[in-house]
Amino acid sequence: MQGGQTVMEEPIRLASVLTSSKSDDSPSLTKVMVTLGPKSRSVDTIEACLKAGMSVARFDFSCLGSDYHQETIDNLRTAIKRAKKFCAVMLDTVGPELHISNESGDPIELKADDLVTITPDTTKQTSSLVLPIKYDGLAKEVKAGDTAFLGQYLFTGSETTSVWLEVTETKGSDVICRVKNSATLPGFIFNVHFSKVKINLPTVTDTDKQIISTWGTRNRIDLISLHCTRHADDVREMRAFLATQDLQETQIFAKVETVEGLKHFDEILKEADGVIVSRGNLGIDLPPEKVFLFQKSALYKGNMVGKPVIITRVVDSMARNLRPTRAEATDVANAVLDGADGILLGAETFGGLYPVEAIKIVRKICSEAECVYNHYITFKRVCKYVGEPMAHEESVASSAVRLASIVNASMIAVFTTSGEEARLIAKYRPPVPVLAIVIPHVKTNSVKWTIAGSMQARQLLGVRGVFPVLTSPDVATSVAVSEESVLKLSLHHGKMMGLLKHNDKVVVFQKILDSSVLRIVEFED
Repeated sequence: MQGGQTVMEEPIRLASVLTSSKSDDSPSLTKVMVTLGPKSRSVDTIEACLKAGMSVARFDFSCLGSDYHQETIDNLRTAIKRAKKFCAVMLDTVGPELHISNESGDPIELKADDLVTITPDTTKQTSSLVLPIKYDGLAKEVKAGDTAFLGQYLFTGSETTSVWLEVTETKGSDVICRVKNSATLPGFIFNVHFSKVKINLPTVTDTDKQIISTWGTRNRIDLISLHCTRHADDVREMRAFLATQDLQETQIFAKVETVEGLKHFDEILKEADGVIVSRGNLGIDLPPEKVFLFQKSALYKGNMVGKPVIITRVVDSMARNLRPTRAEATDVANAVLDGADGILLGAETFGGLYPVEAIKIVRKICSEAECVYNHYITFKRVCKYVGEPMAHEESVASSAVRLASIVNASMIAVFTTSGEEARLIAKYRPPVPVLAIVIPHVKTNSVKWTIAGSMQARQLLGVRGVFPVLTSPDVATSVAVSEESVLKLSLHHGKMMGLLKHNDKVVVFQKILDSSVLRIVEFED
């Protein structure tokens, strides 16, 4: 299996284990994406999340409505101004997910070996005997022996509030299931996922289109998490729809969480801007002992083509506990060593008791893993995968990373308008941060002209090792503002972020006319 070897420096000496951890204020190259919800939506908490290391805020529309999420994103904007931090916005679609509504909100107690009926008759009240669902085709798609996972993980972070069901028979449009374990289901809505069952619902639903055309356009979302991506056509359909909403620059992260998506992974990766390995549902569709194999393969393939791959479900226990388990801490580190671009927190921050602490500990684990990550091995692997002769852009990007290593630079600074130059450099996994100096650019059409660049800068927050700086719009419209002055201000910003100190060397990548130029500067405070 490609990508099966963890990439790390050898040997790891005991002395490195006993040295002090990196500073709490030191940012990790690996990005931390955070799901905002009831326990993390106040201005003060969001500000603390930003300072702790949140780079992307995720809004999950499989639960809670547009008005609720609008209040949260308004709070996010206030917190961004207060914290003086960048943050990208990710909208997570509903997709073909099946939900059971519990309008009363009373806890539903299910006991092992009892029978429960899943029915499309939504006039019936949810109880320990009946689970109404808004889908009338389920009985045609399941058979006796199929298994399902039912619960409310996102709110609780605990699978003790979830149950396994096994289909015993179908009666008309009803599905009769045997409860495999006892549990109490709290809350108003439960997710249900049938293992290896193809649900005949579109990936891009009418509900998703309505949310994007209203909430999404109003808030100019940076990223879409395309829930339950099963085919490359799902990504193409979403991209075409985004274009109709004047969101053609919004990037799409394909969320792969079923065997069907796994089978079409290569095509999905080619079409998407990034991938989220959704280990929760994958752990239902796949035997537990197979999940790590797909994770390693997906990370390797994403690394080779320079597309971000994000890992989910890492420190579940922190939804209720102040510290992760030892297994969880090791899991985060191994994801980094395998090449993860980012870690996505769900229940830990959405409804967990310690959202800020979860971000801090994940960031610190990532930083420690990065210290022993063998960047050179990955660099060689990517160069071999790209092959020779390299395209001009690949050659310059790889040369920037090689030069940074040779001169022991502390940073690579790159001027960019689209962000592509920074992504290409990040593809070669430099051991130092990449400061992306995003120059706003003028966009024109037959009606008006606008200055773009802020979205491109925020989107780079999903790329490992890249730290964007958005320059003044004056740079796009005035010849009086020199790139040297912009570079000086940007490097000073890098110092304020904790990425640079006095006399550090910086490799600078910039384009002059049709030429790409690499040079070395020494940062003077």
